[in-house]
Amino acid sequence: MSYVDGFVAAVPSANREAYRKHAERAAVVFKEHGAERVVECWGDDVPEGKVTSFPMAVKRRDDETVVFSWVVWPSRAVRDEGMKKVMADPRLQPESNPMPFDGQRLIYGGFEPIVDV
Repeated sequence: MSYVDGFVAAVPSANREAYRKHAERAAVVFKEHGAERVVECWGDDVPEGKVTSFPMAVKRRDDETVVFSWVVWPSRAVRDEGMKKVMADPRLQPESNPMPFDGQRLIYGGFEPIVDV
């Protein structure tokens, strides 16, 4: 079964185009190293919560937008090997492809799908 890496970040709204370009460059690298699909979504209807929410989770500021992304891999083993290569790839180093957001507030994790309809 497939494996999914999920990401949530707060990106300065003024950096939308820079983020899109950053994500496109990163997607090429992820796919070259085994990912089947890379999806990047710009927040459009992301409400503030009272107890918890995407904006609260990433400490979104007034001038930022929540971004939700995921990468689909064929398996956990392919992901583990591919992610090592992605992280070492010179095209994704900060000097080559700087993050147009605060990476310290990036939330990420790996997930095993249990329903995929």
